[in-house]
Amino acid sequence: MTRLLVALLCLTACATLSPTASAPPAYDMVFAGGRVVDGTGAPSFEADVGIVGDRIAAIGDLSDARAKRRIDATGLVVAPGFIDLLGWSEYNVLVDNRAASKVTQGITTEITGEGTSIAPLNARMVEDGKDSWARYGVKPDWTTLEGYWAAFRRARPAINLGTFVGAGGVRTLVVGKENRPATAQELEAMKAAVAQAMEEGALGLSSSLIYVPDRYASTEELIALAQVVARYGGTYTTHQRDEGEGIDASLDEVFRIAREADIPADVYHLKTGGKRAWGRMPSVLKRLEAARASGLDVAANQYPWTASSNGLDSSLPAWAREGGREKLLARLADPATRARVKADFLKEHTDWAQGGASRILLTSVLNPELKKYEGKTLEDIGREEGREPLDVLLDVLVADRANTDRVTFSMSEEDVRAALAHPIVSMCTDSGARAEDGILSQEKSHPRAWATVPRILGRYVREEKVLTLEEAVRKMTSLPAARMRLFDRGVLRPGMAADVVVFDPSRVRERSTYADPVHYSEGLPYVAVNGELVVDGGRLTDARPGRPLMGPGYKRGTVKAQANP
Repeated sequence: MTRLLVALLCLTACATLSPTASAPPAYDMVFAGGRVVDGTGAPSFEADVGIVGDRIAAIGDLSDARAKRRIDATGLVVAPGFIDLLGWSEYNVLVDNRAASKVTQGITTEITGEGTSIAPLNARMVEDGKDSWARYGVKPDWTTLEGYWAAFRRARPAINLGTFVGAGGVRTLVVGKENRPATAQELEAMKAAVAQAMEEGALGLSSSLIYVPDRYASTEELIALAQVVARYGGTYTTHQRDEGEGIDASLDEVFRIAREADIPADVYHLKTGGKRAWGRMPSVLKRLEAARASGLDVAANQYPWTASSNGLDSSLPAWAREGGREKLLARLADPATRARVKADFLKEHTDWAQGGASRILLTSVLNPELKKYEGKTLEDIGREEGREPLDVLLDVLVADRANTDRVTFSMSEEDVRAALAHPIVSMCTDSGARAEDGILSQEKSHPRAWATVPRILGRYVREEKVLTLEEAVRKMTSLPAARMRLFDRGVLRPGMAADVVVFDPSRVRERSTYADPVHYSEGLPYVAVNGELVVDGGRLTDARPGRPLMGPGYKRGTVKAQANP
């Protein structure tokens, strides 16, 4: 029986890969004559790729096959769609469903939910986001992840999306944003919220341990929540407590959580930030290797830039941010408390007098009166207006109600390259989808939102040869798919989801810069999501085939979604 089954499978595969002239299969689309880089890291080869519906149906010589559309891929690379292991498009796709800056760089799947996820929510959390809802026009009408998926499907985005449940969001839901331990009863409520999110499709648990309120969680609290996720087969992923001088102690915590919760663990946007930590990336990578050798399932992801990006309020001492936005603004409105904030800021930022203000560039504001500051450093603004840059920082936060985003130049190129070349480090953008037009074009952003993939393929593969093309593609496809248990994506193979990108390895390049970020990338003429072209001939199409990608604990059936096998 086993031999018969194997024979039948072989005949089916052979028929699929080598269609006969007498009975050629019909395909919806064929990418013909391209250089196939299949995502596994294996050497590339020339072949045709045939798609039927939302699946890859054949890879081989399909020159005699009938197809509704045949696209000449001669001289181009055909690869699996790229997977962004940390995006922030869960809200953006409800505002603009094109996910334009993502799909134009070949990203077909985004994983999101760092620290504070799109759900669960309560009325207090919805109220806290009122500035964004007013600006972008979409107010949550859900409180659970299942409810969000319904909104996602109504929006019909162009991109696939999976999400973690954020430990910080669950803490806000149950405890609030105060600096105190959770009670035993509150911890049980948090564990129940995590379990519900896992059954509603979350991929695992995330934390973002430099931000409020995540930073108030003890390691024991995180282990307790991660143990819930482990029972569902999920993953733990974290923005570490310290990415600078204290990175070794921070890694110790990651490894402890992975060990005691018996769970795979990933590190978000791996970096060694701040000049005092420059040069330490090789030792960090060796620690990850040693942890894996000891039996821990740990890995990391990275964006290939020397600048980070987050909220401007993250510059302030933690005590000033405790309790959330309104309490922060009240503290800055009090002259005595503001003076204390400034004094503690200078104690924490010991290099502020050595050009610290020149390393912080404002990227986006919600207050239209502050638009003139976008794309300028705090030093630029202070010089133009004759003010101290630290006063500029605090005044902007008050005027923009702590909604300002910034770019901070804090990493060394050598450390970025070391992480990029390492085989267990995947790709992320750490950015939400933007667009060259519409409401999401009206603020600046970090160029990583627009050009992370082309920067890797153009600068680091083609020009600097930091890694091979096959290895770069593997680190952006099958590796992240494996980390997230997306078993039907990340590899070009018959039966897999038809997320496909076609790019010109000699032309792919970034056009987005820190000063002028709002530009799509070049050299990626075709991008298919679930078998439909969302980029055709270099132009965005009207197709919106994106799907929610459910985690291993998914049990609910009221929202139509794709549960991964």
